[in-house]
Amino acid sequence: MENVILVIHLLLALAIIGLVLLQRSEGGGLGIGSGGGLGGLATPQGTANFLTRATAICAGLFFCTSLLLGILAGAHSRSNQSILDALQDEKPAVTDTQNEAPVQTPVETSKEAPSVPVAE
Repeated sequence: MENVILVIHLLLALAIIGLVLLQRSEGGGLGIGSGGGLGGLATPQGTANFLTRATAICAGLFFCTSLLLGILAGAHSRSNQSILDALQDEKPAVTDTQNEAPVQTPVETSKEAPSVPVAE
């Protein structure tokens, strides 16, 4: 269910972007043009009202899906512990190191000349 709401949320975001870009701003912007609106099918005023109303509806639905996704994310939390507490719980347990011999890593020494000139 969460995936379905997330897809709807993303589609609403894209719809809002498209609707805002289609609207005519004060300076012209990326509006649908001055003339007959959507190919002469509607008046410029009717087109503006439709785009404004569609943008408001998409924004309201976007807000609702945002709240719903937040509620679902909160419901999936396993406990009321903080993120730092959860990270501390995942650390491996300390083992008894007194019975184990210390591990020595070999040190590599190179007799080659340095690849970068060194001031002596």
